[in-house]
Amino acid sequence: MTMTRTVLSAAALLASASALPFAATAIAQEAGASDNPIRDVVTVTARRREETLTDVPVSVTAFSGEQLDALGAQDITAVGQVTPNVTLEVSRGTNTTLSAFIRGVGQQDPVAGFESGVGLYLDDVYLNRPQASVLDIYDVERIEVLRGPQGTLYGRNTIGGAVKYVTRGLSDEPTASVRVNVGSYNQLDVIASASTPLTDTVRVGGAVARLSREGYGDNLYNGIDNYNKSVWAGRVSAEFDLTENFQVRVAADYTDDASNARQGHRLIPDQFPAFTYPVLDDEFDTRAGLDFPEQSVEAYGGSITAEWMVNDSITLKSITAYREDESTTPIDFDSLPEADLDVPAIYTNDQFSQEFQMLFSGERVNGVIGAYYLDANASTGFDVILATTGAIIGLPGLNAQTFGDVSTETWSFFADFTYDLTDTLELSLGARYTEDQRSSVVRRTTFIGGASDLFGGSAIPIAVTSDFNGTADFDDFSPRASLAWSFADGQNVYATYSQGFKGGGFDPRGQTSAAPDLDGDGSVSSGEVFQFMQFDPEEVDSYELGWKADWGNGWRHSLAVFQMDYTDVQVPGSVGVDTDGDGVADTFTGVTTNAGEATLRGVEFELSGGWETNAFVDGDYMSVNATVGLLDGEYDQFINAFGQDISDQASIQNTPDTTASLSLGYSMPVYSGELNLLSTVSYRSDSQQFELASPLIDQDAYTLWNASAVWTSDEGTWSAGLYGRNLTDERYKVAGYDFVDYSSNSGPFVPTLGLEGTLTAFYGDPRTVTASVTYRY
Repeated sequence: MTMTRTVLSAAALLASASALPFAATAIAQEAGASDNPIRDVVTVTARRREETLTDVPVSVTAFSGEQLDALGAQDITAVGQVTPNVTLEVSRGTNTTLSAFIRGVGQQDPVAGFESGVGLYLDDVYLNRPQASVLDIYDVERIEVLRGPQGTLYGRNTIGGAVKYVTRGLSDEPTASVRVNVGSYNQLDVIASASTPLTDTVRVGGAVARLSREGYGDNLYNGIDNYNKSVWAGRVSAEFDLTENFQVRVAADYTDDASNARQGHRLIPDQFPAFTYPVLDDEFDTRAGLDFPEQSVEAYGGSITAEWMVNDSITLKSITAYREDESTTPIDFDSLPEADLDVPAIYTNDQFSQEFQMLFSGERVNGVIGAYYLDANASTGFDVILATTGAIIGLPGLNAQTFGDVSTETWSFFADFTYDLTDTLELSLGARYTEDQRSSVVRRTTFIGGASDLFGGSAIPIAVTSDFNGTADFDDFSPRASLAWSFADGQNVYATYSQGFKGGGFDPRGQTSAAPDLDGDGSVSSGEVFQFMQFDPEEVDSYELGWKADWGNGWRHSLAVFQMDYTDVQVPGSVGVDTDGDGVADTFTGVTTNAGEATLRGVEFELSGGWETNAFVDGDYMSVNATVGLLDGEYDQFINAFGQDISDQASIQNTPDTTASLSLGYSMPVYSGELNLLSTVSYRSDSQQFELASPLIDQDAYTLWNASAVWTSDEGTWSAGLYGRNLTDERYKVAGYDFVDYSSNSGPFVPTLGLEGTLTAFYGDPRTVTASVTYRY
């Protein structure tokens, strides 16, 4: 990363923003309350106790529900646009699976049984799988994004960071609200919520949302919408004050996503001479022909949280939770009518978790001691239908089915305490011990005759290429230490060391018959098969220096400099396999490698502030919010599946060198209410989808512009808003599939699986405009 490039990127962002009208919300960073989202303030619980963002020596960005509304955020991926060094995207070929990266740590491929590098928490409950994790934003109190390893304060260890989604609590007074959104592509959303006390000690409430729109594009083969939305979602909760010092909260949520399958856009013409399919003009259009199973995502869960304040110093807390989801989806890799690389798939996940905490608050000591247990299962079953390949090699309706089942059982103990050495100097020490056990079953069967019985077909099995059953145990001790100095009022500098850990496991897509003869003895032993299927844990050592300041005049900033030494990086991938030696790849196998070592260095800066201008009317207010994230990441060693070090060719995936946003905001009294004019420009430099460059799928630098105007009555009863997102209609890729070889001398695109060649991309949302009306009681 050169200084010239950084300066030019920042200059381009500022130049773009200067042409905009008064713009988006400042993300406030101190305790307090306000009905104005521009001046709204957020108290966070990043260290398991309420603190201001200025006081907490952790890299965390927080957004209140009002701020998220002002930003026009529809789901949690919007948070990534205005948070430095964070990528939150909808995974390829899905509507609700999340791909998350923080500071270069994450995972793009949502393989069953893998732990995510970024932890997602819904009301303190860790979501073990990325499926059904693109949470729509409704009835939310705040979202916190913590950057860097988390493990000494949270139930589940996460190596890259955490995103906390916190729903609204229940009021002591009856409340109700209804919101209606209408917009582009026939968007129609209705969101209703209500709560009421039943007695002085019992409160109940809930929210329901119906979210719908037509597709951004069309499937030109079967005529259905592509990128549409059809979601029902709801939450209910009850709070019981059993005694003055003992409270219990019971909560449940449910989501039913019946949107059409999201199919990709081919970036190249078909490569098989028998057909002629040129590239489509509209990036949201497709020709995908796979139409089974019916696309469906159903997710639900519940939790019981009990909190007992034993005395003024000690609080005991228990969080018991269960979650389950099932997704069925037709993934047409080649995005063509022919069954060249068609993958009908089923994913199921369930988890039970139990967390106990003892929170201590003293005159000079604050901290938490906790224990966590997780029992989770993730299974996937999918066909890989290669009918065009099968027709050529004499195996009509060739199909390679994979069933993978991964069970995770983990328990851990963690503790983190902060001691005030002086009135201005505090020392924090924490540690975590974790034991993970992974058990995996992988069975792969080759069929002829099309779809297997898993998807209602009558294909005939002709070979078993994997029949694996394995168990492995992993343990880890991860320490953390932090020293913070408040050298003046509102000024806080800190230095932190923390270690992160992500458990190993088995690739549920692996093909044991593809295991190499590692010792060269002419046969593949069971130990070599086990070694081929297993991948090791990864670890990171994180070093951070930070400076947070509240200048007392409405201006605040946060600056962090960090380095992360990343080892045994897990890289899941897929490669074509020729099982019969005829030179044609007739199936694929999952290959997960511990690539080696990487170093990630970066800088993060956040600035917010505002002032009363009295330019047009008394009491008008202007705000500024700016974020910049710079990241220089490189592999020091990258060992591929063939044992070669290709670190000079590999790059950190889904991680731009520069992320930045600039927001301006203006509010003024209008017609017995307040009008907020908001606009945000966010910039991301170029990035790769995979570790190795894929020129047509990799994304060049781009800038997004969102704006909104929201009027709220003085009593807060009524509000009306107009939201514009991606106003320049930028077309930008968020994911893709790549099964072509660029290096062959026989042509620019040589298929490595199937005969048509697979090079497809998925895109972020186009320009949309939404109008909303909200009534609150």
